[in-house]
Amino acid sequence: MAGLSLKCGDCGALLKSVEEAQEHAELTSHSSFAESTEAVLNLICTTCRKPCRSKTESDLHTKRTGHAEFVDKTAEAAKPISLEAPKKAPESDDPMDTSGTDQPQELVVPEVDKTMLEELQVMDFPIERATRALHYSGNASVEAAVNWLVEHESDPDIDQMPMVPANTKVEPAKPFLTPEEAKKKAQELKERARKKKEEEEKRTEREKEKERIRIGKELLEAKRMEEDNERKRIMALRKAEKEEERRARERIRQKLEEDKAERRRKLGLPAEDPAAPKPSTPVVEEKRSSLPIRPATKTEQMRECLRSLKHNHKDDDARVKRAFQTLFTYIGNVVKNPDEEKFRKIRLTNQTFQDRVGSLKGGIEFLELCGFEKIEGGEFLFLARDKVDRTILSSAGSELNSAINNPFFGVL
Repeated sequence: MAGLSLKCGDCGALLKSVEEAQEHAELTSHSSFAESTEAVLNLICTTCRKPCRSKTESDLHTKRTGHAEFVDKTAEAAKPISLEAPKKAPESDDPMDTSGTDQPQELVVPEVDKTMLEELQVMDFPIERATRALHYSGNASVEAAVNWLVEHESDPDIDQMPMVPANTKVEPAKPFLTPEEAKKKAQELKERARKKKEEEEKRTEREKEKERIRIGKELLEAKRMEEDNERKRIMALRKAEKEEERRARERIRQKLEEDKAERRRKLGLPAEDPAAPKPSTPVVEEKRSSLPIRPATKTEQMRECLRSLKHNHKDDDARVKRAFQTLFTYIGNVVKNPDEEKFRKIRLTNQTFQDRVGSLKGGIEFLELCGFEKIEGGEFLFLARDKVDRTILSSAGSELNSAINNPFFGVL
């Protein structure tokens, strides 16, 4: 079967004649062609009679013009292809000569505005794209052609030269505006775009300001709620501390009552009747006045000194406990190493000593009860070797141990 078309081996395009193949080779630099039994598609628009040689071209025509009906004339136009180069027909003087009406219409590159074509080429658009854009935009303007290229950039045949029947002539469209009018219109468009941008910026700034105000209000509300919660937490903590102190006093009172009952039992005395009336205060004072007043022992003085220290600094339990532990270390070092002078001499201006013991009311007094004395103008606390009394130091250690480990020490 004779071939109906020439097929480009590089891009697959179907061409109707050797002449078209030559033009295709000049435009694309493709050089591989072969006969094909596949006929060149010929879709004719029923509205404007424009021929389309591919489905893509017909889709683009529909998109641009809205014409959607096409007649498939492929079978009628299909003829065996001749591999000989066509001879140029002599020109006829009669423009109305229709001797070749039975032959298929010859397709040629459409005529476009040369000036606009050159401008597009200066913009680095290939001649194929520039020609196609000017043809399908009606040679309206360079701007219209550029817009068409942007819209149709992804078309598969964007780089193919458009072909139209040879007798189709497109008159270059006259510009709608004079240069002065076009310049004025451009200025109006720029001014409109500038105002639109300013309005958009103002609107964005207002939205940002509203967002900043909203976030500020939320932060203030969150801070207020946090402060309220902190106050409630502190109040609940103080209430719990007071309740714990009350329970501790109650436990101590019960313990004292139990100890008193146990002593009465050991002495063989009857249990005390809670309902029995207690002696009046004057009688008690009279009995007490009749008893000899016993001076406080060194141990009791130490205990009272530690109680005062804890009471004076009751809001800082950690600091009080650290002072007790430091005093316990001083006393322990003297007991273990009584002959070492460095353990029996303390510089009062020492920063560590001041932080732990010296700055707390009652700390230095306790050491003086243990036998330490101020020397050298009050710069040092010193315990002489001959005044080291293990009994007093052991009592001091016991009181300090009780103060450290007994949670109820100094409560009553």
